[in-house]
Amino acid sequence: MGILVIGIIFMILSFAISSRLKSKFKKYSQISLASNLSGKEVAEQMLADNRIYDVTVNSHPGSLTDHYNPANRTVNLSEPVYFGRNAASAAVAAHECGHAVQHATAYSFLELRTALVPLQNASGKILNFIVLASIFGGFFFFSVFPYDLVLLAIIGVYTVLTLFSFITLPVEIDASKRALQWIERKGIVTSQEHYMAKDALKWAALTYVVAALGSLVTLLYYVSLFMGSRD
Repeated sequence: MGILVIGIIFMILSFAISSRLKSKFKKYSQISLASNLSGKEVAEQMLADNRIYDVTVNSHPGSLTDHYNPANRTVNLSEPVYFGRNAASAAVAAHECGHAVQHATAYSFLELRTALVPLQNASGKILNFIVLASIFGGFFFFSVFPYDLVLLAIIGVYTVLTLFSFITLPVEIDASKRALQWIERKGIVTSQEHYMAKDALKWAALTYVVAALGSLVTLLYYVSLFMGSRD
């Protein structure tokens, strides 16, 4: 019951922040950029300005699906950002290029996050197995695997997921910082547009904060269950 309450609370928080983020992007996407640069052009300029010539800027389907892929060195911008000529598009495009700059300069937190990706993926699969097995396996599952052992496995999984979430925070914050400094220094945005870009990226960062806190609270909950089972 406790984990259900935690899940509901953070689901509501996540939904509220996500809705606010979408609202901000919609609002700022309706205001044309004075420089009239598209997200694609902003991204290409930032990469060139940082002497990064082996990263490609691509259009990606969907909305708010923007990401940098270090494996194939691509900045993937959602279509509204790729073609958009507004403060929101400029902010997101520069933010994703901020990750490319981190990669090129061997930013420590990005390297650590990348190294943890396989472990994070494996932890997610283990957690899915435990959840499905406990639901459909029921009594048989817990007769094979002792309750304390299952709790320890869940604690181990959430330790990895929580660590990954908190390492993601400085990666995202630093990418936004690089983006905002660059678009201001290069005159990509006016002072008013810079405020809009900063505001949009702030709400994007809050989604990662909520995810990290949700993972931490869940970890602490399972730790308390394990400690309680040993009393």
